[in-house]
Amino acid sequence: MALQHDMITPFVDTQVRHQAKGRAISFGTSSYGYDVRCSNEFKIFTNINSVIVDPKDFDQNSFVDVKSDVCIIPPNSFALARTIEFFKIPRDVLTICLGKSTYARCGIIVNVTPLEPEWEGHVTLEFSNTTPLPAKIYANEGVAQMLFFGADEVCETSYKDRNGKYQGQEGVTLPKA
Repeated sequence: MALQHDMITPFVDTQVRHQAKGRAISFGTSSYGYDVRCSNEFKIFTNINSVIVDPKDFDQNSFVDVKSDVCIIPPNSFALARTIEFFKIPRDVLTICLGKSTYARCGIIVNVTPLEPEWEGHVTLEFSNTTPLPAKIYANEGVAQMLFFGADEVCETSYKDRNGKYQGQEGVTLPKA
């Protein structure tokens, strides 16, 4: 299905557990989903400017941009990243994202809203560090699993039809009012 609809680019048709530098957190095709990788672009939340977090008027100065193979998330804080993979969701598919157990068991929660029918772009990932210690995220390795739910018929109005505000996003995308 992924190849037929060009849903995931780049697409890895097996589950990869090892890379050139040794063991990696797995990514690629899994039993009933697809394990996505995190790019090396991060936005780490900071309270340095003491601003109020407002989804209708978000202050971009609330983040520090980092480009690295790892991201250290401060205690009880969060970071945004994006998937390496670019998605094109078919009109009869809804996609849900769940965090990988390797991160969840360390107190690192991954949150992504559903990818609606005909949404496309890089997925912005939110990593919440629920621990009182700094937490590490690895770029170019698996961080979350996408699950794809096919409908019996196509939806009446897709994300593309509605001109959704996050359609075609590239890079780490901040909240839009």
